[in-house]
Amino acid sequence: MALIVQKYGGSSVGTIDRIRNVARRLIETQQGGNQVVAVVSAMSGMTDKLIALAHEVMDNPPESEMDVLLATGEQQSIALLSMAITDMGYKAKSFTGAQAGIRTYGSHTRGRIDDIDASRVTQALDDGYIVICAGFQGVARDGRIHTLGRGGSDLSAIAMAAAVKADLCQIYTDVDGVYTCDPRVVKDACKIPVLSYEEMLEMASSGSKVMQARSVEFAKKFGVVFEVRNSMNNNPGTIVQEENTAMESLAVRGVSIERNQARVTVSGITAPVAYTAMILTALAKAEINVDMIVANTAHDGKARQSFTMNMSDLGAAQAALKSVLPQLGPNAKLETEAGLAKLSVVGVGMRSHSGVAATVFQSLADAGIATGMIATSEIRITTTVDAADIEQAARVVHAAFHLDQVSA
Repeated sequence: MALIVQKYGGSSVGTIDRIRNVARRLIETQQGGNQVVAVVSAMSGMTDKLIALAHEVMDNPPESEMDVLLATGEQQSIALLSMAITDMGYKAKSFTGAQAGIRTYGSHTRGRIDDIDASRVTQALDDGYIVICAGFQGVARDGRIHTLGRGGSDLSAIAMAAAVKADLCQIYTDVDGVYTCDPRVVKDACKIPVLSYEEMLEMASSGSKVMQARSVEFAKKFGVVFEVRNSMNNNPGTIVQEENTAMESLAVRGVSIERNQARVTVSGITAPVAYTAMILTALAKAEINVDMIVANTAHDGKARQSFTMNMSDLGAAQAALKSVLPQLGPNAKLETEAGLAKLSVVGVGMRSHSGVAATVFQSLADAGIATGMIATSEIRITTTVDAADIEQAARVVHAAFHLDQVSA
């Protein structure tokens, strides 16, 4: 008997018909001789509706009360799904995040999982129930409801799989798996059968919307093998697991794009060597994540530092940095640039294949696409381009590495 955790996103439970479809899948999994736990998101669009309701009441609702409100979306889903299974003649039991033993810490609306006491879940499984858990939520140390932020249901599923020592974790969504690029951008993109944690993490961090990066980090930390697949069919998906030597046969495994990027530059810095710490500390206090960072010092001794971030954080970043400008020097000033996007190529094979960067930038140059900031890791190359050029950039790089022929 295998123990399987299945996560269903908002589109998979977006209507009553789809909820019944999920119920049938869970029953089929149990009838195949398995124990099964479902981790479920709010119905598609429900979270946005709840946020809109909150803002009808007040402009800046307290985050602690937003957690209480938003958690009701998942609770609606688990109750309806449990009812659907019961209506089909099988046993189901629903659990909120707190009831499932998911304990959290950190800021409200951005909680992190501390640990999971899965004893109630395992007891229900042993009693023959299909267990339905609310994703995206847990309980803080003070007993308050706590939500996990973007991608929280994926994180809940991976963490629950680790806690119950599941044999497999399946992330059901509205796509067949992870592709070499977004098929809406590159029509001949191919589904990737197997990815390493590192590749999936880099792709998630650089724009792939299939999985959130922190869910992949959690899976890697606890060795949770998971599969991304479509809840509307039975096609095999993409398995994400530890790296193996076969994965190194291809230099590049995928191309990711991320739109809505902005660049912030602080110039005229005459402060001592601690200026980078001062800048990043100010941004950290404002809970702003930065990505690509470039720093240099001009011949006149004045330093300059640039970094990228999501466009939605630009206003908060400007406010946070204005308060530290006087400490950076009398002539320090802030410059911003919007309308950017990021292009990333990812592959563990970069460790053993030379010339990857040359191919990326030559293909972009041949297409007349100008590049900006550049960042690299051991298995990723990222560059900024004008937002208007991002789709063409993805297509030419995808073609340059012949990713339409991926088969392994």
